[in-house]
Amino acid sequence: MRPFKKLSLCALMLVPTLMSCKKKGGADPAPDPGPKPTVTYTESTADFPNPERGFYRYSETRTSSFTVLDINTLKGYRLLQSISNANYRVYSTLVFRYYVLDNVKTTAIPQGTLDKINEDMAAARTAGVKLIPRFVYTITSSSSGGCSDGICPPYGDTSKEHILQHISDLKPVLHNNADVIACVQIGFIGIWGEQYYTDYFGDPSSSGGQGKLTDANWQDRAEVLAALLDAVPKSRMVQVRYPQQKQRYVYGVNALVTAAPMTDAEAFLENEKSRIGFHNDCFLSGPNDIGTYEDYGNSSSNRSSSSTVVDALKDYKRKDSKYVVVGGETCRPFTPDNNCEPAGRAQAAFAEMHYSYINAHYNNQVNNVWQTGGCMDNIKKNLGYRFVLQNAIFPDAVTAGNNFAFTINLNNKGYASPYNARPVQLLLRKTGTQEITTLVIDTDIRKWYTGAVKLESAVTIPSDLAKGEYELLLNLPDAYESIASRPEFSIRLANNNVWEETTGYNKLNYKITVN
Repeated sequence: MRPFKKLSLCALMLVPTLMSCKKKGGADPAPDPGPKPTVTYTESTADFPNPERGFYRYSETRTSSFTVLDINTLKGYRLLQSISNANYRVYSTLVFRYYVLDNVKTTAIPQGTLDKINEDMAAARTAGVKLIPRFVYTITSSSSGGCSDGICPPYGDTSKEHILQHISDLKPVLHNNADVIACVQIGFIGIWGEQYYTDYFGDPSSSGGQGKLTDANWQDRAEVLAALLDAVPKSRMVQVRYPQQKQRYVYGVNALVTAAPMTDAEAFLENEKSRIGFHNDCFLSGPNDIGTYEDYGNSSSNRSSSSTVVDALKDYKRKDSKYVVVGGETCRPFTPDNNCEPAGRAQAAFAEMHYSYINAHYNNQVNNVWQTGGCMDNIKKNLGYRFVLQNAIFPDAVTAGNNFAFTINLNNKGYASPYNARPVQLLLRKTGTQEITTLVIDTDIRKWYTGAVKLESAVTIPSDLAKGEYELLLNLPDAYESIASRPEFSIRLANNNVWEETTGYNKLNYKITVN
């Protein structure tokens, strides 16, 4: 207890008087704000290419007449380019690739075709882009037969037996080229590989099919997904077309639309549950996005697209999508939702579902509205991640062999975090010799979610590091050694006077002395 003689006169008064004296004396002191930043950064408003995010460019080839991707065309996608029938221009680091297996429906995929797919991957690697492959058997539909929805059977896909064979054939290609694969879409089943109009896996259409899916249909589809998850390296995710596909794969054919989404603790474990993402090929096209948010039933339940079902599936995807890759395309106008804010909610919908990419080419009747409505610039910049340095706290000097503690504050203004793992490195570049020392920061960039990112860490300075002055840089390279030194595959921060185009490093605009 403090000595009585040091108490003020006010403290000797009754409690009410004490309260009054306290007010007269001024407010309580503000909490300590902590160390002041040693360096602050200016945000850039520029649009620029960054890996594994943004508007993708579309391509397709048929195995009956395979055309390998052109390296120069792919390189051009990284530049600001106009899009046919569009009123906007985009940078692209992603290329969607349809592989239409039209002449191998009942045979194994020949080695010559697999070699050509490998050539595609090599072209992407050289050009500095990544692919989103989808393997299908047909991308055309027929209206002959008088079907009410205008798409009639037979649809042109193939049986589970042949699909499983083809996935096995493709496994070496997918594993050998994981570095330039952003993610893989499920494909295989139905026209366009969209899991709907199919001759072999249960046709849920009301005109040409059975109107729902049975338990056996779900089990067959799950077998295909399981095979593809095995064929795709664990470092990469597989996207399904409908949220219910993931629910019924993870929880079984009787899973309800209220099944639980993933939690933060379950994310990025590289098991099956954490590797299933989503592609919505009718984004912002209607109340249930043309069947995206729908209960397709099973042997003991009927199909339903009630508002309760739609809301439950949207809520599931809204929460689950925080931890997986999400992309797709628009398909038909649906106002006001697809309009810019405040009349519509295009940006809000992208953010809610954590979109990393969208098709640059389709449907431009919808996409053009974002340009005329004034929100296209934001959408182009915010698809996926967009990391902005705010400030940092560094010491003036460190001693070789000791820990170097620091804090870097960023803001992810994008709709999502990166969905593929990559290192986060603090680089020390010696003044004069330019020699680089790489220090790995213990963090998971996939958990740099939208909003504030506080990178509070400590790294050990090598005991034999030469004394002197060092420039600090932040490096976010690709995880694969084959392309880790390529600037095109490194993440660029959205700040002025930070990016080094020739190295792929982000300058922290601070120098430290090593003693």
